[in-house]
Parts: sequence; C-alpha cells; structure tokens
Amino acid sequence: MNTFHNNNLTIVPENKNELDEILFLTSYPPRECGIATYSQDLIKAIENKFNNSFSLKVCALESNGNTYHYPPEVKFTLKTSLATEYKYLSIIINNDDRIKIVLIQHEFGFYMKQEEAFLQFLYDLSKPVIIVFHTVLPNPDILMKFKTRNISTACESIIVMTKNSAKILAEDYGVLPQKISVIAHGTHLVLHLGKKLLKLKYGLENKKVLSTFGLLSSGKSIETTLDALPSIIKECPEVVFLIIGKTHPEVVKSEGEKYRKMLEAKVKTLEIEDNVLFINNYLALPELLEYLQLTDIYLFTTNDPNQAVSGTFAYAMSCGCPIISTPIPHAKEVLTKDTGIIFDFRNSKQLAESVISLLNNEPLRKKMSTNALQKIVATSWENSAVAHAQLFRNITNKKIKLQYKLPDLNLSHLKKMTTNIGMIQFSKINHPDITSGYTLDDNARALIVCCMNFKLNANEDDVYYINKYLSFIKHSQQKDGDFYNYIDANNKFTDQNKDVNLDDANGRAIWALGYLISLKGLIPQDIISEAKSIFKKALPHILQITSSRAMAFAVKGFYYYYLTIPDEEILSYIKTFANRLVQMYKHESVPEWEWFESYLTYANSILPEALLYTWIVTKEQEYKDIALSSFGFLLSKTFNKNGIEVISNKKWLQKGAKAEPFGEQPIDVAYTILTLSNFYDVFGDTDYRLKMFTAFNWFLGKNRLHQIVYNPCTGGCYDGLEEKNVNLNQGAESTVSYLMARLCIAQYHDMVKPKIELKTNNARTHIKLLKPAYSTNFNKNPFPHHQVLLPLYLD
Repeated sequence: MNTFHNNNLTIVPENKNELDEILFLTSYPPRECGIATYSQDLIKAIENKFNNSFSLKVCALESNGNTYHYPPEVKFTLKTSLATEYKYLSIIINNDDRIKIVLIQHEFGFYMKQEEAFLQFLYDLSKPVIIVFHTVLPNPDILMKFKTRNISTACESIIVMTKNSAKILAEDYGVLPQKISVIAHGTHLVLHLGKKLLKLKYGLENKKVLSTFGLLSSGKSIETTLDALPSIIKECPEVVFLIIGKTHPEVVKSEGEKYRKMLEAKVKTLEIEDNVLFINNYLALPELLEYLQLTDIYLFTTNDPNQAVSGTFAYAMSCGCPIISTPIPHAKEVLTKDTGIIFDFRNSKQLAESVISLLNNEPLRKKMSTNALQKIVATSWENSAVAHAQLFRNITNKKIKLQYKLPDLNLSHLKKMTTNIGMIQFSKINHPDITSGYTLDDNARALIVCCMNFKLNANEDDVYYINKYLSFIKHSQQKDGDFYNYIDANNKFTDQNKDVNLDDANGRAIWALGYLISLKGLIPQDIISEAKSIFKKALPHILQITSSRAMAFAVKGFYYYYLTIPDEEILSYIKTFANRLVQMYKHESVPEWEWFESYLTYANSILPEALLYTWIVTKEQEYKDIALSSFGFLLSKTFNKNGIEVISNKKWLQKGAKAEPFGEQPIDVAYTILTLSNFYDVFGDTDYRLKMFTAFNWFLGKNRLHQIVYNPCTGGCYDGLEEKNVNLNQGAESTVSYLMARLCIAQYHDMVKPKIELKTNNARTHIKLLKPAYSTNFNKNPFPHHQVLLPLYLD
C-alpha cells in the first residue's frame, strides 16, 4: 500500500467498493466538550437514517498536547496548534477521491492559535465545505467581520442553529442569505417515563426538582440560582436543586476547581445544603435524560448575552421541562409565555419569583411541558439528520442518492396501548388515554397487524394479541350480527353507537376477520373457528351497507375468506359490492375525474383495490379496467415531485378544486402503500413499487415538513402532519397504520420468500403466500415480480 504520513495524517488508496465519504472536522468524544457530544449525536443520527447513502468519517481536533483513544469513525486527528498540520490535511483530503464533502464544526476557540493556517486550509480544499457556526456574535467589530466573511467566502454552505443567527450573518456580516441553512440543535426523542417513577428511582420522591446541567464554568452563573434559593425554599421547602455536570476540562486546566468550590462555599453560607445536590459526573445520555424528565423546572442562567444556542437548553425542552431562562437569542426565539419564562441576567429576585409562581401552578407547568414538546419536536436528531442529508445531496448536485434506512420493527407502543379489553383509542403524547375508550375500528386494524407480523416472523406473542383483538370484535358484535364501534373504559357500549353511521366499522370487521381466516393452517384452529363463527353471523345484514369505503373493506375481507374457503355465496357478496362501486364510477367518472364520487376523502385507495380483488376472482375485464383507471387517477392527485401528499382531513378534495396542503393522516399513506403493493404484485409495474417506497419514506421524513412521522423511540406514530408541525399524540389508528405499512414493505426489503401451500378443492388450485395471495389458475407464476429487489428508498 502506498501511503503518505505526517504523524496523525494518512492517505489511504481509494477502495472502489466503499461509499462516498462526508468528513467531519470537529472535536470528538472521548474529549469532553459540548461540540464533541453534538457531533457524535449528529453522526449517529445520520448513520441511523442513511447508512447506505454515504459513509461518515471524522477528523478529530486536538489541542494542548491532548491525545485520545477514538472510536472507529475517526479517520484522522488534527493538532490545531500546529500550522503545518493544516496544509498536510488539505493535501490528504484533496487526494482522497472518496471524500465528497468536508463539514467543519466551528468555534473560534478551536482555531484561535492558528487562524491564518485554518483560513488557508479552507481555501486550499478542492472539496465542497460546509461550515457550522456555533457562535455568531452580533454587532461585530471590523476584525471579527473580516474573519467571518473570509471563512464564509471559502465555504459552499453555512449552517447556523437559529433564525436569529442567520439574520445576524446576513445583516451584520453581509453573508449571502442563499448560502445559509438553519438546522436547529438536535434533541433526543425520549419515552417520557413519568416523573413519579423516576423520582422514586433517584431518591427524590415528594421533591420539587429544579435542575441545570452542562460542563461547569463561571459563564453558567449557577450562583444566580443559589442566591434565589432561600426565597424559593421559604415558599416551597420540598425544593431540591440539581447541579449536574463536571467542571469543564479547559477550566480545570486553567483554574482547577475554583468555581465549583465557590459554589459549594455559597451553599454552606446560605445554609441550603439540604436543598442542593451536586452531581459531579459527565453522565451517560440515558441517565441524563432521566434526570431531565424528572425535573419540574429547568433553569438556564448563563450570563453570556451572545450565546447563540444551547444544547442543554434544547435537551431540557425535549424532555418536556418548563424552562426559566436568561434572554439569550435561542431562548428568545423558542420560549413564549406558553413554554417558559425569561428573566434578566443575574437577577436572582426575578428568578425566585418565577420559580415560586410555576411551582405553585401545576396545571401551568403541565401545559408548558406539552407546549415545549410540541415546540421542540421538529428539532429531533432524526429531523436534523434528514436536513443534513438533503444539504449533502444538494451540494453534490444530487449525485448522492438518499436511501432511508428501514426502522426495526417495533410493536411496543401497540402493546402499551392494549389493555385486557383491547387497544385504547387515543394517547396523550405516547401515554395511553384510557378515558378515550376503545373502538372496533382500531382493534380490527390491530388484529390485521398482528396477523401480518405472525406471518412474517412466526412470533408466538402475536397469537396472544390476535386472540385479544378477536375477542374485542366478538364482544362488539350484536345479536343480529351487526357490530358496534364505540366502547368506553369500562367495556360498555356508548351512546355514540346510536348517533353515527357504523358501516365503515362493520366493513373493517369483515376485512379483519377474513384476513385472519386466510391464515388457516398457521393460526391455531380454535381461533380460526371463532373468527369463522363471527364472520358467518355478520353475513345476513351485510348487504345493507351502502358506504363506498365500507363496501370496499368488506370486499377485502370476503376476498381473503374466498381464497381459503371457496364459497359461491361469498363470491356473490364480492360481486354485489363491486357492481355497486362500478355503478358509482360510471355515474361520476369523466375524463378529467376518473373516480367513484365527486370528491376524494379518506382511505381512497381501497376503492380501486376492491375492484382489483374482484377482477382476480372473476377475471371480468371491466373490474380490471376501472381498478387501473381509478387508481391511476388517485395517484395523480396524491404524488408529486416532493413525494406523497395525501388528501387533507381538514377539507376533502372536491371535483375541480385545489387540494389543501396539510392535514395528512398516516392511515391514508398506509392504505396507499398496501394498495400499491397489491397492484405491483399483480401487474409488475415498477412504478407502483417505487411509489410504494416513496410513500413509506413519508413516515421517515420525506414529506412536506421534512419531519419524521414515525417515532423510533416509542414505536408509535404521530397522529398527523399539520400545517407547521406533526401532531405529537401517538394514537391507535396512526400506530397500527404505520405498522401495516412497515410490515408490507418488509416483504420487499428483507427478501422474505413467500411460504407457498398448494391446496386443491373442486378442481380449483389456491395459493397461500406469506403476504396476501391471489386465487388463480396455477399455470404460471402469479407473482413473477414478488422477489425482485431494486434499490430501496431512493429520494
């Protein structure tokens, strides 16, 4: 191997099999530094989202003779105090064909001893450079303005973390606005375990907890809180103030533990030892997040008015902490009267008054907590990863192709939402809201999810949940065979069942039952027998259904049943409902509106899907023609250059009108994916499959807001994509919809080969596959495209 060495730097010949690289120039753990932690969190997030799109490598910055044992992603180290190292590094980067972009985390202190060498390094690089300014000072003097503009000119793109910083760069420094991207400081998704449980865990039960965290230095102005505590304790004697974090390593080098000792002395002088707890550790992230979740009020007391952004501040908001902060730009940008309180620098009296007011108003604290979560959710590391990846793609003129990583299958939120009765309807954030009761709709869909998962993974736990959701359906069935939809927390039917049309719920029940019955031979026979009994009891009144979507749901259920148990009566039901849909289409359809109704509403894709199923079992051409034309029309209204944008639940799309741009629901995206899957399997058109992947990426961040809709931390799915934010609640409908889509996609992503079981009955051959199958004459492979795998999740 031909190599070029200079102490820490090595050129390695290109390996053509490796992914393109993005090189991060940054401090990096185990170095204890806020930017080091930030960079590691960002790199992990990007790797978790786009590990097949590019490779992320690090050039770790070192100073003052320090060296560290780094993780594998660190490719180089740079001694920032040595001018010659910058030149060597630029040569290495320029000669490494794998490196496509250099991203530099910038703080002037990093390069203070070699500012000229650093600037020359930027100009020497032949690769595009992105620089992240962690500090942007307002009202710069001539020298600061000159330095910053020179750095900016050498870079392809600039990232700042607040809109205020972007405004200062443009107005005070004259940086071109089109070069600037605002990507907020990332935050961690958390499970929100509950304060009582966590306080008990950490020995803080019955305490009102105030906290602050970060590497200690005098700039934190912790003494502002200590001076406020006597007044706070007088009103709220159960208060305890947690000071979390070691002293900053650079401070230790310059002055030792002088600042910490001053704080400890002040605690003794004020006689508040019982109310102050120093946690003198650099906490592991899970422990830190638990401390923040048990915090009643987070205090941010920095005395630096020019601190552009604070990671500690952002992390506290992501844990739902009401925040009281000094007026740094970050606080002024994100805190409102609904999310926190701002007080003047070093004003202990104002701080005490604010803390007392909040501690005595629990409803306001809870409201602030919820509002803080809603305000900060867009800044999750997952969303930060999406924003960075899009920037990488744009800078390389789209040469980098983004492939979203398929999240691990996670049913934990579904199970959390399920009681001994069934799946609860709504949640508050990710906590089940038992007061919302239960619906047949949600439990029927949950049954389908568990059946799909059992077929894919043969997990015995699924049988328990299949039985539970089937029992719910049985309980919902009335004496005449029809189903009620709404059940309260005490397992009693509500009056709502008499006030609303229950057709859709009845159709979904038939869908779920038919799908379960199609698993005959995989699911225990007693469960199949129970499902058949419920199914048969529902038939006498089923033709009374008139809702188009209810009829389509029922056709799906009849189709699955018919595959397993050929029955002319069931076939007649399929044709009766399909013919009604055909008549609706003929009545309403015109060349510019090839649809069944004069509007598009919810669950639209199931209408053409029902006709597809009907064509499969009857081979009557009209069903196929209408299925193809109507589905093509629907796709033209929901897919565009940005991906999928389903019909808004705020306002249905009327014939001739323009679609609303928000109010998108996970259930509509999921149903579209299921239908695309079936159309692809039947017709083999790769456009269906590519659209299926595009639609699934909607959950992962490829949507109008560029925000995740699926929460990988909880396993839940946010309830919708609104005008400017996601709906934080993770209810049953959204969660089971995501899981349906995820399980459908798994068949293509994981190359799961269908288990085929042939059965001959009345001279008809049936095929039962790992995924929903189609009844067919078995003269040729009915799924010629099922096992073809193209690159997944291209943007």
